Amino acid sequence: MADLSSLKELGTASEAAASAHVRKVDSLGRSYATGKRKNAVARVWVKPGSGKIIVNGKEFAEYFARPVLQMILRQPIVAAARDGQFDIVATVAGGGLSGQAGAVRHGLSKALTYFEPGLRSVLKKGGFLTRDSRVVERKKYGKAKARRSFQFSKR
Repeated sequence: MADLSSLKELGTASEAAASAHVRKVDSLGRSYATGKRKNAVARVWVKPGSGKIIVNGKEFAEYFARPVLQMILRQPIVAAARDGQFDIVATVAGGGLSGQAGAVRHGLSKALTYFEPGLRSVLKKGGFLTRDSRVVERKKYGKAKARRSFQFSKR
């Protein structure tokens, strides 16, 4: 029985080591993460800097013209109280502007946790690390849309 208790202790020690999040930074001092939302996929790089945000080669305010989309993109930075401390470069493809903003937000949140693992609890509490898996339902044959039937007329 003594050997079973030592195995149990080993299990708890390895679980504690696995649950501790490690910093993931490349040779250039950047953290990278992929974010997804609807049909959009964003690749996001985060590095220390002056707070510049570039999306697909443009300033983020130019790429996402609507203030709501700009607010969505900046949510993780504001929640983590790291405004103006990181330069963010993102490339995003697929979907519409709303999905792309959500994808960049998701990728940015993941990249921030890779750069600073201590921010994970704040971002997790805000719901920024959760992948929103809702996508558009496919159109079915014999239907006008996914579920909408054609108009019925008795004549």
